[in-house]
Amino acid sequence: MPDTAPSPAIDPPAPTTCQAATAPSAALTLEERLTLMNMEMTARLNEAAVAHAVNTAHIPIEPVDLADVVTVPLTPTLQPLPAFYPTPVAALLQRAHHRLFTGGWCSGALVDEDGARCMLGAIRAEAGGDSGLESDAASVLLDAIRRKFGEHVDSVPSFNDAHGSGRVPMRMLDQAAGLADARGL
Repeated sequence: MPDTAPSPAIDPPAPTTCQAATAPSAALTLEERLTLMNMEMTARLNEAAVAHAVNTAHIPIEPVDLADVVTVPLTPTLQPLPAFYPTPVAALLQRAHHRLFTGGWCSGALVDEDGARCMLGAIRAEAGGDSGLESDAASVLLDAIRRKFGEHVDSVPSFNDAHGSGRVPMRMLDQAAGLADARGL
C-alpha cells in the first residue's frame, strides 16, 4: 500500500460580503438580511463614488459666477402691456389674452377663488360692461376656435373647460385677436 499521509484539513475561504448577502440563510432574520444588504449597497455606492472621482479628475473645472448664470430679476415684475390692435374687438381680445397671461387661467367658472379667469371671464372683465363688444369678441373667438378645432365645438365655455391648462385657450385668444383685426372688427 502506498504511503499516504493524512492531508491537512483545508478550510473553505471565508465568504465575502457579496457572497454572504446573496447566500440565503435560514438562520438570519429579515432585519439581519436587510442590514447585510444595506452594508453591501453602501459599499457598492462608495466604490462607485471613488470610481467617478477617479474618472473625472482630469476634467478641468472653473468656478461658476452666479452673476453670469442668473439673468432675470429676482423680484417679480408686471409684464408690460403689449401694443394693442387698433380695432375695438381685436384690442378687447388682446387685452383678455394679456389678462389671462398675467392674472391666471381657470376652468369651470368665470372667476375662481384666486382671481384667475376663464376665456369668457377675461373678455367680460375687459369689455367693461359693453355687452355688444363682449358678444362680438365671443363670436370671433368661437369662430377662431372652430376654424382650428372643427365645427363640433359648441361654445367658448365648453372649449375652455375641455383643457387642463391655459396654454391652448390663451393661444386661441391671441389668434382670435388677429382674426378680428383682419376683419376690421
